[in-house]
Amino acid sequence: MLRVISDSWALFLGLGLIMLGNGLQGSLLGLRASMEGFGVTTTGLVMSGYFIGMLVGATIVPKIVTRVGHVRSFGAMASLASTSILLHAVIIDPWVWWLMRCVTGIAYAGLYIVAESWLNDASENETRGQLLSFYMLISLGGMAGGQFMLNIAAPSSYELFVLISVLVSIAVIPILLSVSRAPEFNTSENVGIRQLFQVSPLGVSGMFMNGVMMGAVFGMGAVYAAEIGLSVGQISLFMGALVLGGVFLQYPLGKASDVIGRRWVIIATCAAGAAVAVIAPNFAGGFGGDVASNGIGASWSAYLVIALIGGLSTPLYALCTAHTNDYLNPSQMVAASGALVLVASVGSALGAPIAALAMDLAGPKGFFYTIAGAMALLCLFAIWRSLRREAVASEDMGDFVAMAPTPMSVAMNPDIELEEIVTASDTDADAVQESFAELVDDMESQD
Repeated sequence: MLRVISDSWALFLGLGLIMLGNGLQGSLLGLRASMEGFGVTTTGLVMSGYFIGMLVGATIVPKIVTRVGHVRSFGAMASLASTSILLHAVIIDPWVWWLMRCVTGIAYAGLYIVAESWLNDASENETRGQLLSFYMLISLGGMAGGQFMLNIAAPSSYELFVLISVLVSIAVIPILLSVSRAPEFNTSENVGIRQLFQVSPLGVSGMFMNGVMMGAVFGMGAVYAAEIGLSVGQISLFMGALVLGGVFLQYPLGKASDVIGRRWVIIATCAAGAAVAVIAPNFAGGFGGDVASNGIGASWSAYLVIALIGGLSTPLYALCTAHTNDYLNPSQMVAASGALVLVASVGSALGAPIAALAMDLAGPKGFFYTIAGAMALLCLFAIWRSLRREAVASEDMGDFVAMAPTPMSVAMNPDIELEEIVTASDTDADAVQESFAELVDDMESQD
């Protein structure tokens, strides 16, 4: 494990810098949009551009990497990300910002895919789970650290935009100077979303709803905080608590799902998350009020509630992935990973606009109501599914692995043997489809 980490230090350093920049720019743009008077709905649409770009990038970047290789692709995507963030500071216009958010999403999808596939190649089956967990800590830790960088300069100035550009640009240096061998890029045959839904309705629905939650959190979290009157320092604490909360509850919830079953943990997590999200706006003396004037913004109990919401929402990504994989063999997991990422990306693209609409209709607290609604719907669906089909026996379940909500994390599952990940030219697409068709028939016979 330590050898793999030391051998991949350049990748981890580059990823850490990338996540710092990504964490900072999401909150910065939401806050700056509020300062520029974009309006809540407009801001939600602007922020959705990033997730649309991620969706597009996850589709086109693998083809680029296959043609030009890892190093060139990483450098090109870093340059694209560095340029697009600077244009936000040059042209203050919602349409331009939306377009630049799309470009940024494509670039970051490329950076994640290249770096994560490189990590996947560097790992072995025995160490991949630990490496993925360490990667999750780097990713979410970097995202959280980026929130606190909001305090370095005034969001109304250009300095923070330049800082993000510098972070992304510097991230390329350790990758380019590394003596590690660049791996071959392997793609796998994907399966259709409809077919995967027939195999695991709860897993697919859960990935979509988690995408909605993550789109709302990272797209509109800073906007909510600004709307209720938090200072820049308090906004960084607010967003940092949301991100860090997702780190601390990953393992407890995951291990619980290994013992008592995925469905029960998903049901309990969603029920608790929905309840906390509903009361969050009024917690600690009215958290949804004008915090700046009534002085409750510094209430640590309020930030603990925010951390709890993050802790109950973020792990659903890994829980739903694990639930889906419980019904699949390793070769099917490879095919399913692309569909799961696609579903989560679509949900994320819708999350920010939905939260923005809710905030327009219900006021700032509509942000929390969006999260509560998504969790409540998933909870009810999980209960219904538990009545329709027996759960997978504990001895047949794979071990839970904590993971970050990024494009390749699903495919890095240690249950997938390295030899199962083969190039598209070597993959028998008909065999993959036939395998899933047989599995669907078995599932339908059980319902």
